[in-house]
Amino acid sequence: MHKLNTARRHFLQGSTGLWTGVLLVNLAASPRAWANEALARIWQREGGVLLVRHATTESGLGDPPGFVLGQCQTQRNLSEQGRQESRDLGRWMQAQPVKPDAVLSSQWCRCQDTARLAFGAYDNWWPLNSTFAGQGDANAQALAMRARLRELPPGRREVWVTHQVNMTALTEAYPAMGEAFLVDRQARLLARGRLT
Repeated sequence: MHKLNTARRHFLQGSTGLWTGVLLVNLAASPRAWANEALARIWQREGGVLLVRHATTESGLGDPPGFVLGQCQTQRNLSEQGRQESRDLGRWMQAQPVKPDAVLSSQWCRCQDTARLAFGAYDNWWPLNSTFAGQGDANAQALAMRARLRELPPGRREVWVTHQVNMTALTEAYPAMGEAFLVDRQARLLARGRLT
């Protein structure tokens, strides 16, 4: 017997009385579609924070020497593929029955552009800034993110557009560019999906 993938198993375990119909409808769905559907249903039911790693960038690692926040031309930015992925994320979100109560972004241009193209409006929040290669204060930023998570009212839904290092610091999982992790108020990873 085939083992269910993790996202599908969590989705089926979390559903009450509805899973049979969903299973019959989605037998032909791809693993990615399953993961995205599970993520959407859990977010609708539980709330929590959707951590989104910025979409695909131009080639490179980190930022060029001497980059400056607020000056996009000095940073590694979204590629054309990444801009399209961000618009796709926005379309995915528009198709969901629930919408985020807040969208927060790192101050890096690749995160801001992901947030802007996907959601239109967003607020900058410094704890989401990159801590790659010793930048920022990884400990203080992780504490601030965890504190905000703990203070979320039940059922509140937020989107945080950030970087791999921050998502890994909270969840110990490694996201691809454009991948989303759904976490609860204890920073537990509930679901993950590639929404672009």
